[in-house]
Amino acid sequence: MTPPPGNEFAAAASYVPAFAPARRGRSPGLQAGPRRRLAALAGLLVGPGVLAMLGENDGPSMLSYAGSGATYGLGFFLPFILVTFAAAYCVQEMAMRIGAVSGRGYGELVFQRFGRLWGWVSVADLVLTNLVTLITEVIAIRLGMGYFGVPPWIAVACAVSLVVLGSCGGRYRRWEQLAAGLAVFNLIFVAVAVWAKPSVGDLTSAIATWGPIPKTSLAAFLLMVVSNIGATVTPWMLFFQQSASIDKGMVSGDIRRGRINTGLGAVLAALGGCAALVAASTLFTHHVDMSRYEAGAGFAEALKPFLGAPAAGLFALGLIEAGAVAVMTISASSAYAVGELIDTAASFDASPRQAPLFHGVNVGVALLAGLVVLIPGAPLMAISLNANMLATILMPAALVFLLLLANDREVMGAHVNGRLANGFGIAIGVLVTLAGSAYAVVSFLASVGVHIG
Repeated sequence: MTPPPGNEFAAAASYVPAFAPARRGRSPGLQAGPRRRLAALAGLLVGPGVLAMLGENDGPSMLSYAGSGATYGLGFFLPFILVTFAAAYCVQEMAMRIGAVSGRGYGELVFQRFGRLWGWVSVADLVLTNLVTLITEVIAIRLGMGYFGVPPWIAVACAVSLVVLGSCGGRYRRWEQLAAGLAVFNLIFVAVAVWAKPSVGDLTSAIATWGPIPKTSLAAFLLMVVSNIGATVTPWMLFFQQSASIDKGMVSGDIRRGRINTGLGAVLAALGGCAALVAASTLFTHHVDMSRYEAGAGFAEALKPFLGAPAAGLFALGLIEAGAVAVMTISASSAYAVGELIDTAASFDASPRQAPLFHGVNVGVALLAGLVVLIPGAPLMAISLNANMLATILMPAALVFLLLLANDREVMGAHVNGRLANGFGIAIGVLVTLAGSAYAVVSFLASVGVHIG
């Protein structure tokens, strides 16, 4: 992964990347023989794009969507979730394209193009945010298993064991297959939503009118807005998808396939997120006080009287799945980032003996998160919402670097951003910044006794 000597980013007259990408794997697009078409189809259905998006439908995200439905009903947040996933696609498409063209991860490129300081800062921010987010993933697994009477320590052990199993596979493809097999079950939330029997007219009206919004404090509403943004557009996704695209062996010829894969992931994840909101909106209809259930996070238990034990059990299983996939992908993003910055082996194709730092970080962050979750009396829902808020606050800086890299002809050659991609990217950055800033200002004013709304 060390770039060749000299000016590895020197521009070429034809505007193609001036350095040879350091590939970790073998591109599915280069496979020969009768398996070529099957591999191409698998590349469309299973890949970093789908895993990044469904991995982002993690524990805190599903709790955030459910909290939106339980607090505000269908109203504003059902169409808002669709918009956030459209934004997530725009961001993740850039990350995939940069990885496929450059053959280098996000952290590695930031280090090389913007210097050691920004490289270390970006990775330090990522690891901190990932640790907080991983805590919430283990919380989701603990809540889901707790519904079935599983003790917290067993739930934590299962979460960490899953990461260990992924590290022991010795192949990126095996890790991807394990994560993809779990990610399929994110659609469990769709079954729960159908069970809730929502009115088609109410769903259509909510999407068309973005309302009505129940009266509440502005600070509480902005917290939910920021939390929903942080549920879909987060820094770890950039690190993960860009690095996983390289680990899968993608090259510039695979960009179209990568876009389809990322778009499919966005659609599936949006479907799952909206379904969680629709299912939990039952609690809004019946005016349920969620503070009585596991510090506001016990949605499965709260839904049981209204939807029945089977639907509540499915919701709990969905939380387990959401946490499980995210534990694997977020731990992996931390390992990729640290491995790239230290300039050592950072690939699931390398065994733990060949890449001890990569696999050590992968398992270590999950273990640390699990130990934190076992602390008695932790405010579970507050941790989940604020984890997403932290991701929203840190996202603008990551977006700036992403846009600069995507427009760098010495890195991207002919695959630089077009005007449309830049327009969407800048708009997303501005909106994320405004949402985080507005919440910070309103919260500060409330802390000094000035209440707005």
